[in-house]
Amino acid sequence: MIKNPFSAIFLKEENKDNKGSAEFQVVSLTNRIRRLTSHLELHKKDYLSQRGLRKILGKRQRLLAYLSKKNRVRYKELIGRLDIRETKTR
Repeated sequence: MIKNPFSAIFLKEENKDNKGSAEFQVVSLTNRIRRLTSHLELHKKDYLSQRGLRKILGKRQRLLAYLSKKNRVRYKELIGRLDIRETKTR
């Protein structure tokens, strides 16, 4: 499995006492998403992992929406550091 070294470094930089913060949860979910994506590239018919990936994506999307509402600056910084797209607004 291919891990993104930038995300692992970002996790080390975070404060270990603040694992409940929205930013830390988004980073850990992003790492899980990248791991599952590389797994699914090899195992295309693993439908249970696909379902798990969709659930994790939804959870990350909800956390990012919350962070976007609460603190737009931290949200922009986080999506820039993780190199993920900004969510569409309705």
